Amino acid sequence: MSLLALIVLGLPMVVVVLLVKLTSKGTILYWSNRVGKNNIIFRMPKFRTMLVDTPAIATHLMADPDRFLTPIGKLLRRTSIDELPQLWTILKGDMTIVGPRPALFNQDDLIALRTEKGVHILTPGLTGPAQINGRDELPIPVKVEFDEYYLKNRSFLFDLKIIIQTIFKALKGDGVSH
Repeated sequence: MSLLALIVLGLPMVVVVLLVKLTSKGTILYWSNRVGKNNIIFRMPKFRTMLVDTPAIATHLMADPDRFLTPIGKLLRRTSIDELPQLWTILKGDMTIVGPRPALFNQDDLIALRTEKGVHILTPGLTGPAQINGRDELPIPVKVEFDEYYLKNRSFLFDLKIIIQTIFKALKGDGVSH
């Protein structure tokens, strides 16, 4: 599925590459250390939406995240276009289409709670139940409740429902913090 998505979205991704390069200094992709299956760290790419000197912390923890956004950063985040390079990470096997979103390496509270609930055994996903139920607006314990529910109720039809709802949520820009 991710290979097909890369082929279909290849041309739009080239346009994004050009826009990122033309509107701000720095690399096109931002690579962050993320927590994967069994709490193993892997490198996850995104189109860069923040300025080069932005601190490596979760956006919701920043006092004024808007001041760090590139000129097209807000649009890329609101539409989730910044996430498209993760299709490569799915091909590599570090991620899957549906699963809990990978935590930042320094989100100790999220990592500990997921480990306590057994969620850490899942491969992280491009989208998941928390993404369709509030995304960045959810407190960590609620995110982990959704992750745990997914762990216990995984199925092809559940994944399909999450994928379809993700598309609609992304198009509307629901639940995204800058």
